[in-house]
Amino acid sequence: MEITEVRIKLTEESDDRLQAFCSITFDNAFVVRDLKIIEGTNGPFVAMPSRKLTTHCNRCRSKNHIRARYCNQCGSKMGGESASRDQEGRAKLYADIAHPINSSCREMIQNRVVEEYRKERELSQRPDYVSRYEDDYDDVFVGSDFEDITVTKDDPPPKPKIDIQPSQAGPRPPHSSSNVDVPGQGRSKPGQTPHSGGQSKRSDFGAGILDE
Repeated sequence: MEITEVRIKLTEESDDRLQAFCSITFDNAFVVRDLKIIEGTNGPFVAMPSRKLTTHCNRCRSKNHIRARYCNQCGSKMGGESASRDQEGRAKLYADIAHPINSSCREMIQNRVVEEYRKERELSQRPDYVSRYEDDYDDVFVGSDFEDITVTKDDPPPKPKIDIQPSQAGPRPPHSSSNVDVPGQGRSKPGQTPHSGGQSKRSDFGAGILDE
């Protein structure tokens, strides 16, 4: 494995020990970002990208920093769980996201990054100096590789079809059990009212009300 590229982003002059951020590329194929260059007692050293260790709130189970006194979600008091200790007895508040697993790889990263850091410090003295840390890498995704999940502006998702019925202009006709005339049904015999006999299905119910 070979480090093929190192990019440095210097921090502004301050009293903080953090001197720069760094990204390294292995074999022109794999990039690790957000390494930190920190000024130590014996010179600069490289800290790998890390995240804060968290613990769960006993009340709402939300994640909080391991030394938080109150929950960021519900505001209840945290139990004050103590952080674990490393081999040197220091409180372990962070966990590496990516790190070497042997000393030879760690020394390779340390030596190469510190070397590039010192070169970057010299280049920063030039009036036309511009950091390359924010430049885009060549590992951009090709849209054709993700045609099944890519949504473009030219092809918006279909909108749901809404069927709108036209409103009725005139008043509704009288209620009837059926609009179809059935022979022998729905017509009153001579001398028989719609309510007589109890056997009429009231097909002419309401007929003639508006005739007056």
